[in-house]
Amino acid sequence: MVVQQHRSGGGARAVCALAVVGVMVAAAGCAGDGGGGDRAAADDRSGPGAVAAVRRAAAVLAGPGSGAAAGSAEVATSMETAAGGTRVTIRGRGTYDFRTQSGRLKVVLPQDPAGEDEHRPITELLAPGALYMMNRGAGVPADKWVRIDTTALVDGNLVTGGVTDPMAAAELLGGVSAVTYVGETDLAGVTVRHYRGTTDIGRAARRASAASRGALTAAANGFRTDTVPFDAYLDEQGRLRKVRHRFSFANEGQTREVVSTTLLYGFGVAVSVPLPDARDIYTGEIEQGRPQGTAGRTQAGTRPPLGRP
Repeated sequence: MVVQQHRSGGGARAVCALAVVGVMVAAAGCAGDGGGGDRAAADDRSGPGAVAAVRRAAAVLAGPGSGAAAGSAEVATSMETAAGGTRVTIRGRGTYDFRTQSGRLKVVLPQDPAGEDEHRPITELLAPGALYMMNRGAGVPADKWVRIDTTALVDGNLVTGGVTDPMAAAELLGGVSAVTYVGETDLAGVTVRHYRGTTDIGRAARRASAASRGALTAAANGFRTDTVPFDAYLDEQGRLRKVRHRFSFANEGQTREVVSTTLLYGFGVAVSVPLPDARDIYTGEIEQGRPQGTAGRTQAGTRPPLGRP
């Protein structure tokens, strides 16, 4: 499946197929920790207070790691779409440091439609402006990494790698202008406040941290519309526990929806993300999987890593 999106008048094209078989991802659940507190004020539940609470989610996550601030967290991610009438999923799990905006995740691709064995998990290293992948397959040696410049991807890697970078997912909320407070709910034993609204990628990019701005700006320039519906769940300390974004793409004359979900728990976990040496990065050609068994080749780092030409 090739997913394309065109900005009217701009001609930018987003090629965002998310798996070697041309399909992408579903919602996953996870456990939260028992955090809580009484910091959040009642006016966080409506009007300007609700907008401010959602907008500051990224800043709270990137705090110094004490009190309400998180600093780091364990992460579970998922993406979901329908392909041929069937829901397919890509799932990830790992840890992320919001201060350095780096993380390490294992990403599991769905089983091939033909019934072949599931793909080996892909290791992904997330860093400001870059995505590193191991076990990429498609002609990449097993001991080599593929490096992708996320600021050069027309979707800013919001969906291309099968995982929305957790900091990007939070910083996208900086573009909200109106929020509806849905109510309190329980998320893995933690009371959270559920907010629903839409965010603007361009506005989020302008308000984002310097490390996230390049990728979000690329996404703002590449999408036909900047508007992204979301559901966000904040605990009583203002920490983002769960966020679900709904990205829409034009594909072969039809609109397809990709739902990306990020869950955060285990705040304060130790995170270590050593980046590969240059000699360990693959610079050759990568085969691009196609649903009907055809294939193309491209230079490593010049195309979406899980997509196809």
